[in-house]
Amino acid sequence: MEAGVEKKRVISPKSKKRGRRNREIPRKEVPLSDDIEDISFSKDETLQIRASLLEWYDENQRDLPWRRISSGFDERDKRGYAVWVSEVMLQQTRVSTVIDYFKRWMNKWPTLHHLAQASLEEVNEMWAGLGYYRRVRFLLQGAKEVVEGGSFPETVSELRKIKGIGEYTAGAIASIAFNKAVPVVDGNVVRVISRLKAISANPKDAATVKSFWKLAGQLVDPCRPGDFNQALMELGATLCSLSKPGCAACPISAQCHALSLSRQNESVHVSDYPTKVVKAKQRHEFSAVSVVEILDCQEMTGPQSSSKYILVKRPDEGLLAGLWEFPSILLEKEADLASRRKAIDNFLQSSFNLDLKESTRIVSREDIGECVHVFSHIYLKMYVELLVLHPKGNRSIDYKKLDKESITWKYVDGKNLGSMGLTSGVRKVYTMVQKHKQTEQATIPERRRKTAVRR
Repeated sequence: MEAGVEKKRVISPKSKKRGRRNREIPRKEVPLSDDIEDISFSKDETLQIRASLLEWYDENQRDLPWRRISSGFDERDKRGYAVWVSEVMLQQTRVSTVIDYFKRWMNKWPTLHHLAQASLEEVNEMWAGLGYYRRVRFLLQGAKEVVEGGSFPETVSELRKIKGIGEYTAGAIASIAFNKAVPVVDGNVVRVISRLKAISANPKDAATVKSFWKLAGQLVDPCRPGDFNQALMELGATLCSLSKPGCAACPISAQCHALSLSRQNESVHVSDYPTKVVKAKQRHEFSAVSVVEILDCQEMTGPQSSSKYILVKRPDEGLLAGLWEFPSILLEKEADLASRRKAIDNFLQSSFNLDLKESTRIVSREDIGECVHVFSHIYLKMYVELLVLHPKGNRSIDYKKLDKESITWKYVDGKNLGSMGLTSGVRKVYTMVQKHKQTEQATIPERRRKTAVRR
C-alpha cells in the first residue's frame, strides 16, 4: 500500500472461535484491528445525526398505512396493534408486498380483540403468500395472551413476555406506538451503523450484534424515538442500500466513516460494509406431489365437470405447520416415475385406506412435471402428478385412517380451490395443473379433426 494512504480500518469483536454457519467472506486486504466494544458516538455526532436524519425523514418518509395509524390519535391499543402486525409482516418481506396484506388484515381484524377470536386456519389463509408462517401463528397466540392480560404492554420488558415478540419487535412497538426511548436493530440499521463507524466485524457474531444495539441506543432521539427509529430503518431501506448506496443524497454522509475511507482509498467501497457473510448452504429435498381430483360424474372430464380435490393438513409443528397442501410424500433422493408412484400409492393407502385398484377407477394419471420451491434453508424439488379418480359403484371416497394417528384432510370443490389462501408452493403446483389442463383441452379439437380426416 502506498505511503500516506490510510489503511482500511476493521473493527472486530474480541477474539472468539467462529461457527461454521456464518463464515466471513475473505477481505481484500489485511485489516488493522480495534475492539468494537470501544466504539461509540460522540455527543456532537449524536446530535448532528439525530437532527439531520429527522429533518430528512420529515421530508421524505414513505406514506405507509401502518404509519397513519401509529402516528395518529387512535387509541393506544390500536396503535400498538398496528405496529405489531406491520413489523411481523415486514420481517423478510418487501414493503411493497406488505401494504395490501396489511390493509386486508386490518379490514378483517381491526382490533386485537377481533384477532384473538380468529382461528389458526383463518389467519393462515389471510397470511398465505407471505411465507414464514410461524410468525402468524405466534401473532395469533400473542394476541390472545394480550387480550387475556387485559391491557397492551408498553415497555420492552413487558412486551418481551408475549409469545413471538423478540427484542426488535418489542423495541419497534414501544418506540413507535408508545414513544419509549428504546432502540431497534434490523438489517437496515446494521447496515447504516456499520458504515457510519466502518465496522467490519462479522455482523452475525453475538458480540457484534450486542454492540450494534448499544450504538443504536446511543443514537435514538429521546423526544421522537419512534420517528428516529423509523428514519434509521428508512434510510437503510432506501438510500443506504446494500450494493448501490446513494451517498450524494444521504443526510448523514458527513458523519459516515466508510464514505470518508472510500474517498481516501479507491480500493475501499462503502458497500464493503457490513462484512458479507457466507450463508448456510440449503439442504436439497425431494417430494412427490399427487393432485388427487375426484370426479362426481364419470362421463364429465372437461373444464365444466364437477370435481373435488383432496387437501391434507400438515402437522401442527414444524415447517408450514397447520397449512393445507395436496397429498405429498418426501423422498429420500431423486426418484424415477415408477418409484414416485409407488410411494404415492402407499401414502394414499396408509393415510386414507384408499386402494386405487379396488375402490376407484383411475380416469387418468399424468406426470405434470417438476417445480422448485425455495425456503430459507431448504431447496425443495417437487415432482407433480395429476391423478383423476372416480369411485367404483358410485361410492363416496370418504375413508378414515384406521390407527390413532389419523391425518386431517378435506375435500375442496374445484371452483373454490383457486380462491383459497394457498401457500406459494401449493399455488405453484396448482398453477402447473391448471396450465396442463388448459393445454389438454386446447388439443382436443385438433385431435378430433385429425381423426375425422383419417376416417
